[in-house]
Amino acid sequence: MSKSSTTSYGNWSSAITSELIVSDSISIAEPQLTSNAIYYIECRPKEAGRCVIVKAKDGITTDILPAPFSARSRVHEYGGASFCLGENQLFFINDSDQDIYRIKDQKITRITNAADQRFADLSVDKKHHRIIAVCETHQRNQVTNTIVSIDMSNGEITTIEQGDDFYASPRLSVDSNQLCWQSWNNPNMPWNGNILWLADIDNTGLPVNKKHIAGADNISVFQPQWSPDNILYFIADDTDWWHLYRHNRSVTNEQLTIGEKEFGLPQWVFGQSSYAFINEDNIVCSYQENGQATLALLSLSEKPTLTKIATTWTHFAAIRTNNKSLCFIAASSESFPQLISAPLTDKQCSSLELDCTVIKSSCQLPVSNKYYSTARHITFTNRHQQQVHANYYPPTNPRITTNTEEKAAPLIVICHGGPTGQSGIALDPKKQFWTSRGFALLDVNYSGSTGYGTKYRERLNKNWGELDVHDCCDAALFAVSQGWANKDQLIIRGSSAGGYTVLAALTFEQVFSAGASYYGISDLSSLATDTHKFEAHYLDKLVGPYPDDAFLYQQRSPINSTDKLNCPVIFFQGVEDKVVPKAQAEKMVEALREKGVPVAAQYFPGEQHGFRLAETIVQSLENELRFYQLIFNLKAKDDIHFKGDIQLHNI
Repeated sequence: MSKSSTTSYGNWSSAITSELIVSDSISIAEPQLTSNAIYYIECRPKEAGRCVIVKAKDGITTDILPAPFSARSRVHEYGGASFCLGENQLFFINDSDQDIYRIKDQKITRITNAADQRFADLSVDKKHHRIIAVCETHQRNQVTNTIVSIDMSNGEITTIEQGDDFYASPRLSVDSNQLCWQSWNNPNMPWNGNILWLADIDNTGLPVNKKHIAGADNISVFQPQWSPDNILYFIADDTDWWHLYRHNRSVTNEQLTIGEKEFGLPQWVFGQSSYAFINEDNIVCSYQENGQATLALLSLSEKPTLTKIATTWTHFAAIRTNNKSLCFIAASSESFPQLISAPLTDKQCSSLELDCTVIKSSCQLPVSNKYYSTARHITFTNRHQQQVHANYYPPTNPRITTNTEEKAAPLIVICHGGPTGQSGIALDPKKQFWTSRGFALLDVNYSGSTGYGTKYRERLNKNWGELDVHDCCDAALFAVSQGWANKDQLIIRGSSAGGYTVLAALTFEQVFSAGASYYGISDLSSLATDTHKFEAHYLDKLVGPYPDDAFLYQQRSPINSTDKLNCPVIFFQGVEDKVVPKAQAEKMVEALREKGVPVAAQYFPGEQHGFRLAETIVQSLENELRFYQLIFNLKAKDDIHFKGDIQLHNI
């Protein structure tokens, strides 16, 4: 390592480059187990965001999905649960055509040929030689959602459940004699409330004797799953926290966990899993408490007992088991997300971490961990005297000696998407890109975030564009009061719904000096009338029914108050985004250009909602950095060079 140097904040030299991030980083998703192997998906920016199914066996990983195939569902636009395992075969949804394909004996065969249909949440019904799936049909500007049966032999599609606006989690019992599923209707999102149904399967494979067993318009059910002894379990938030329940084939359901613990997640994507069965007597599960995730063993004795499993990880996802092993995705503030496998020789999981094997890490940056800024969970009180949660990252770089005469660091406040979502503390190379260059970060779990109970989540109802904005502004001011941030260099950045919070904060408050909006919302009215089906009524609860409350939509839309926005903003937008159309960014850019406010914009062909291409990730990170360096005079103007096709106005 070279000697340390003294350089101004925001202009530190870092070994964590954007090119290194995309060359070394992937995302890991959807692990599934067979008796002797793990299958999972790697989404690779260097392959244009292709989602590759990988097989891990005996310490060797092998791609089993060749290019140009990519396993990705687009149901609800966000997808998930894009492949399933059968006996000596695998079925997946191909991104480009959304049809189902089979992989058997290294041969890929097309099963469906449905030009106007998309599929998700696949499961194999061996008894009836079929696949059961959620289906989304797009015809004549109308979208309908159903549960379907797909004949494995000829691809014939039969609708077996319909009538509600949305469906998820069709799950067959162990003996294939019963089927459960979730459904919900507008204006609910699945985390507002949904219904868990249970039906018998008749001799023809159709569900009969359908019963409503859990959930309601104001009660959210999550992850129904059958135990090895054929009993249905699920998670629900009847008590204002997502807890585990067991259906005892009676009029009541038995609650298995208690306390201020969150076992569930918002169902933005299909196939999430926060618990799995070791056997009929034990469940391995994860929950969040006080902003931190825990792995635990739930013993299903006469009086269910929850016991923490000691690990150094603080984030868990995609928990799966079979008779022999356990796998899950884990991370912490000091370790990148990684796919973990552990044998189930110890049914109490007391020595879990000692036996764990890392199958794949999402990132292995070849730099010293001394570059890594460790997240610190904090709480503060907002202007409404409510407690708010956030994660603070100090600027960190082993090669830099801080100038004691310099003011505190520039601060970037991050607004997560959703807004029904959460920012975790998993080690993230993109966050380290900033902290290693001399920026402090404050990742805010503003009111409305998940992980802190239903009441915290519902704070944002009718208050989106106000309470989230207040929380992010108050977070920045709290950081200034703690000496963590330079009050003259406060930045706010976010994507999607977080991008809306960015634009609203810059427009309606006077706290920040610059911002970055990644495919952010500027016009709520346009979003209410021009978005996809899944989120078409999302704002009914967050703002109010449209058009009844149209005045609120107009009042809270930054595009209608650009006269109040007087600080520099940079916009990044996918050209093919169907969730937040490109026009939302274009209107804001034009308004600021006409006002003479410094503004920059970059539009990426081939990108949708969320960036997947390596070149896009590199250019957006680098150009955002250059924008701040230019605006705050952190670097000589002649030394600042933007990448790619970027529009600069009034700069």
